[in-house]
Amino acid sequence: MIITRKKNFNKILEYLEGKTTVFLFGCNACAEQCETGGENEVKEMTNLLEKRGKKITGFSIPDETCYTMLIKKTFRENRDDITAADALLVMACGAGVKAVADIAGDEKPVFPALDTLYLANVARYGHFSEGCAMCGECLLGETGGICPHTDCPKGLLNGPCGGVVNGKCEVNIQNECAWIRIYTRLKKQGRLEVLKRITPPKDYSVQIKPRNTIIESRKKTQ
Repeated sequence: MIITRKKNFNKILEYLEGKTTVFLFGCNACAEQCETGGENEVKEMTNLLEKRGKKITGFSIPDETCYTMLIKKTFRENRDDITAADALLVMACGAGVKAVADIAGDEKPVFPALDTLYLANVARYGHFSEGCAMCGECLLGETGGICPHTDCPKGLLNGPCGGVVNGKCEVNIQNECAWIRIYTRLKKQGRLEVLKRITPPKDYSVQIKPRNTIIESRKKTQ
């Protein structure tokens, strides 16, 4: 799940300077759970913008705003309202903003209403923790399911730094050192020999951006 937070409203007004009509996009997936882009937040944004003299031509809250084909459908279903807008404001993650901007094309400006923070695990509704750095080289098999890229602020790959005090991270003293946790878990699993392997430096070539993936569905070939 992608975690987002609301941008400062003054920044949004800065984006919309000179724009009188706005169409809003929310997101009924991640942003809805973060309470940053669901129905309530879209209505709240509508009221805030109208008080500042903006006219909201309409809004849509797709199930997944990052899903390009779904956004194409949304554009067809809301053609007149979108055409009437000077700008589109997207209350979704950066991928959602990109999806809307790609379909809107070069002539219609698209602006983000949120900041995208991280990919999270969900403990329960409203309780999130960063779960994956999306580094392109997963080490969880060697580290007992605890990610040194994500859980260690320094991204150390071969053990803890010298700043560990009483098992706590020197960068964020409220957190246990990721490598102490890794050691403890591997010991309980009887897998400490894994720590004798030297992990080579991170291959950052796997993160060359933008990245694209095409999966040929087996259903289409059967």
